[in-house]
Amino acid sequence: MSNNKDTLENIKKLREITGVGFKDCKVALDETKGDIEKSVEFLRKKGIAKASKKMSRTASEGLVLVKEDIGGISIVEINSETDFVAKNKDFINFCKEISELNFHARGDLDKLNNSNMSNSLSVKDNLVNFIAKIGEKITIRRTDFLDDKNGKNYFYVHSAIEKNIGKIISIIKLVGVNEKNNSIGQKIAMHVTASSPLALSKDGIDKKIVDKESEIIKEEIKNSGKTNEIAEKIAKGKINKFLSDNSLLDQIWIMDPKKTVEAILKENSTEQELKILKFVRYKVGEGI
Repeated sequence: MSNNKDTLENIKKLREITGVGFKDCKVALDETKGDIEKSVEFLRKKGIAKASKKMSRTASEGLVLVKEDIGGISIVEINSETDFVAKNKDFINFCKEISELNFHARGDLDKLNNSNMSNSLSVKDNLVNFIAKIGEKITIRRTDFLDDKNGKNYFYVHSAIEKNIGKIISIIKLVGVNEKNNSIGQKIAMHVTASSPLALSKDGIDKKIVDKESEIIKEEIKNSGKTNEIAEKIAKGKINKFLSDNSLLDQIWIMDPKKTVEAILKENSTEQELKILKFVRYKVGEGI
């Protein structure tokens, strides 16, 4: 009897996720021996779940979580469709457990998805169940991990709803830190949060982004009636400004507009040169 009850429960969950009818959901579950995730795949391959209710919707709200411990620091972005769900206690608790597991998975998304949660089910299976329960698309969008070798990690949480949970989190890894300049780390993480750099230096900015920006700038100037020669000069200046504005080292320091981040690093260097080895910035829903 309980087996029949479980089957009906799974059909209900699968219908919630895919928007597919009772009969097709039952066939899919029979084919996959009750595995909901494989059933979703089965229905999609059959072309039945093309217009899937939840999985085609956009999840651009949610939370970013950071976890620091011996060995390093991890970060994860988990998305929901609405901010209402992002504030839900069950969602927050679910995210907290994912963040703990993400630290142990060292920011490896595949490893995280296959990790077991406290109820002995895998993250990916719990995700399917949670989607059915909460009624929204939930996704674990991205993860990262910075070890604590050859440098020191600092982070900053913007719009924190609880400790280490917020809407934007930045992490930076510095080398050349000691007791005298230790306080600069969190300030640089705060700067990254506010200024949203694309790369550490100009050379690191994706060529596709630069080319696209260059194309937009040139078209804009041509449309203003300037000659090609003048348009080329203006475009060059604007592109250089775009590169400076988006490379961390060249950005204007948020706490002193007369200095760049690179100047601040030099100013705070003591026995060893202060350098940024890596930075990570996650903003909920950015780019979705």
